[in-house]
Amino acid sequence: MALRAVLFDMDGTLLDTAPDFVAVCQAMRSARDLPPADEQRVRDVISGGARAMVCAAFDLEVGAEGFEALRLEFLERYREHCAVFSKPFDGMLELLTDIERSRLIWGVATNKPVVFAEPIMQQLGLSERSAVLLCPDHVERSKPAPDMLLLACEQMGIAPSDVLFVGDDERDIEAGRAAGCKTAAVTYGYIHPEDNPRHWGADVVVDHPLELRAVLDSALCSC
Repeated sequence: MALRAVLFDMDGTLLDTAPDFVAVCQAMRSARDLPPADEQRVRDVISGGARAMVCAAFDLEVGAEGFEALRLEFLERYREHCAVFSKPFDGMLELLTDIERSRLIWGVATNKPVVFAEPIMQQLGLSERSAVLLCPDHVERSKPAPDMLLLACEQMGIAPSDVLFVGDDERDIEAGRAAGCKTAAVTYGYIHPEDNPRHWGADVVVDHPLELRAVLDSALCSC
């Protein structure tokens, strides 16, 4: 495996953004004099986006009466508070430093809209370090389609076969494989209880960001 770049999914892979999602859900419930939602229940469905989190926080189904108003309120509250508690996962900053010291480049390909993704990257001081930030706004089709990864590779000037894409959702691995990238699935992210990253067909599966060091070392030694 020869590598020149590493691309990360954002939520549940590069960053632990769950605290801000949960805080928004709790604020919405508090505004309605409701008790706090089950935090784990919200975390379990983060990969499903705003719709899934609103359903979990308010025990609703998509399309139920009042659902759309709650979804729009969730997005507006999150837009204003998307970078309060979010932070890189434990070990991720060390990994990014290792990547940079190895003269590799790294970037982000996320299904999170750019209106949220850019402020978070800026707030955490990662914008200057990331070679690319690709969001659904930049392509016709989001993951699991390969469009985002192919555009990222084009912008970096690197062949997909020389890129490792790291994600915590099966859609990430599908997109990476379809683009022709190497893939790594992480088990520490926002994995639905009924899902299993080891069944997604990734080239490697890791339980902690720093486990990717061995993957990078192996790739660099084989170059």
